[in-house]
Amino acid sequence: MKAFRLEELEAERAANDGAYLQFLRERNMSVGLYALSAGTVDPQQPHGQDEVYMVVSGRAAITVGAETTEVARGSVVYVPAGVPHKFHHISEDLRVMVVFSPPES
Repeated sequence: MKAFRLEELEAERAANDGAYLQFLRERNMSVGLYALSAGTVDPQQPHGQDEVYMVVSGRAAITVGAETTEVARGSVVYVPAGVPHKFHHISEDLRVMVVFSPPES
């Protein structure tokens, strides 16, 4: 078993001065914590893997392809591989758990 505590992951991510911390990588998936501050721009480009986002905290909108929805704590969004997507209108600091399958390259 591998177990993680969100506050420890957030501290590690912040200590490394990065928006993204991959904390688990297995044969069929990888998992990370993604952070965007209120008012910032999401620099993401489409990925070659399917993704699932689960919002841990914060508020924003996300556009996936031509569809847009509001997200907040507890929101779960699936993004198919290769589809353009971005968080925007980030009104509260956003913390998102990201699952990639297969693992992010």
